Amino acid sequence: MTRLTRRDAIAGAAAGAALVVAPGAGAAIKAAPGDMNLGKPTAPVHVVEYLSLTCPHCAHFHDEVFPAFKAKYIDTGQVYFTIRELLTAPANVAAAGFLMARCNGGTRYFQVVDQVFKSQSRWKPGAPIKPIFLEIAQANGITEPQFEACLVDEKASAALEARLEYATKVDKVSGTPAFFINGVPISTPGTPTLPQLDAAIAQALKAAPAGKTGGRR
Repeated sequence: MTRLTRRDAIAGAAAGAALVVAPGAGAAIKAAPGDMNLGKPTAPVHVVEYLSLTCPHCAHFHDEVFPAFKAKYIDTGQVYFTIRELLTAPANVAAAGFLMARCNGGTRYFQVVDQVFKSQSRWKPGAPIKPIFLEIAQANGITEPQFEACLVDEKASAALEARLEYATKVDKVSGTPAFFINGVPISTPGTPTLPQLDAAIAQALKAAPAGKTGGRR
């Protein structure tokens, strides 16, 4: 697994933190390097989720909440949804997962992210995770040589570094999962439920100017 040169600083975001956003992060969200998006760009609400592939709270959200959220808001054109990346311990595992998800141009990014989350229950202390990741890669059309190349791709690692820099220095995110709705960070005690997101999105829709998109500039 590859290790990033700044992994120790980035990994200071605790894996157990839920919806923690540093003060001053409430500015409108702009398009960031490497955004991975679902939905209609002109949707009135823009939801950004910062996640880490080693974060159990993120895995819980994507298993228990996201399918219903996607069907209700993304698939109906009400929400434009963006994933942004952060590393939590073990940072090298999270980094490898993101590098794998972006293999072959990231054409199956969301599927790979979902499968990595589902694989967390198979991770055992002291056991290598690389064979599990290779299995996921191959299930998504990535050959073993391509998988190995992605993990040591210096250009891809530098791009991940730039995304992490943006997360911590521009959006000032310090833990995962962290959510912004039309540029405003939301905070709940734990992983957000669908009713909590319903309320936040209803508020964003009420505040959004008619005919304009949400917090994107």
